[in-house]
Amino acid sequence: MFAGVGVASSWTSASASAPPSVRAAAVPVDAAPVSEVVAPGVEYRAFTVPTSHGSARVHVLTVDLDRRGVRAGLLFPGAVAAREKVSVMAARQGAVAGVNGDFFNIEESQHPGVQPTGATSGPAVRAARALKAAVPDGQRFGWTLPQGGSTEDVFGVGTDGLARTGRLTLHGHIRTTAHGTLPLGGLNQYALPVGSIGLFTPSWGARSRARAVCGTDNNRAAPCTRDAYEVTVRRGIVRSTSSAPGSGQIPADSIVLLGREAGADALRALTPGTAVRVDYHLASAGRAPFTFALGAHPIVERGRPFPGLDTVVAEPRSAVGAARGGHVMRLLSTDGREGTSSGLTVNELADLLATLGCDTGAYVDGGGSATLATRDRTGHLVVRNALDHGEERAVSNGVAVYSR
Repeated sequence: MFAGVGVASSWTSASASAPPSVRAAAVPVDAAPVSEVVAPGVEYRAFTVPTSHGSARVHVLTVDLDRRGVRAGLLFPGAVAAREKVSVMAARQGAVAGVNGDFFNIEESQHPGVQPTGATSGPAVRAARALKAAVPDGQRFGWTLPQGGSTEDVFGVGTDGLARTGRLTLHGHIRTTAHGTLPLGGLNQYALPVGSIGLFTPSWGARSRARAVCGTDNNRAAPCTRDAYEVTVRRGIVRSTSSAPGSGQIPADSIVLLGREAGADALRALTPGTAVRVDYHLASAGRAPFTFALGAHPIVERGRPFPGLDTVVAEPRSAVGAARGGHVMRLLSTDGREGTSSGLTVNELADLLATLGCDTGAYVDGGGSATLATRDRTGHLVVRNALDHGEERAVSNGVAVYSR
């Protein structure tokens, strides 16, 4: 555990600031502890923790979800297959703070000629609406999953107003008048399970869908299949078909079904003029539905770090946590690799979340993606942590904090 890391138990008030502008900022790694009210119910703190490999500068946002006018949501670049800087998304969405989110498809060196999508590995929910589902575990980008972990693991806030971790599984069917019912195997995701059919909605964006038929469930680097088939449905009727994945923005009144292997064979029966209806949802067992959620990998449960977490590799990290039974949310990021801040191992990250009073906690993307931005005392939106290589990376999503 980390000694000397206190948890604020009370809240001070501050008036809401004017709409923010974005400017660059960074806290020196040798700076003294900082405590600052960002907005009513939202407090920022920065401090240094000692580790066996050096000191690490940590930046924490504590959010009182019981405070009237305070809520959390999804930072969203406007499309699933798109990326944008945390500070830019937060400013555009009127948020007072934000942290980077899930791991994402940043490159495609293993599949030359295939366009990387920028889409995340895990599920995403925005305004209680399913945006995307999880790729197969073997297709995930990022650090190794904790034991028992899944790309379906998420962090978010439910309709009950409580922050928590969970697991979101896609359930869906494609219903046709002429050819019966087909299972739905994917939703706006950069990798489809072998033999499945995936749904792409206008929320996917304009990026090519070719990446969705590359790799296998267990091997991200496996070749792209040549057995793919795509069907465009407009206002519930099949309008066109293609033997290859397409690209370009999907119109608001249309969807695209993309199949690989057995899924491609099934779609070949859907000829132009066939009536099609697609029903789907992301299910989380036994809890209130999520109003927002994003892929995140649990490392703290019931206030205790998971066993067997990595104790060797120290990196810039970001994390999310829930305290006081989900009534309080904590967002955390560390300084980058430059300077004297060493970053944290995953085990140290879990220890820190537990020390900060988190009942549950999860890690999200780190390295060059680790970014925590908040409004400062002047109302500007500033990046609080020292960034890896000194530059803010465009990311695929994140957690937004609002206070009115």
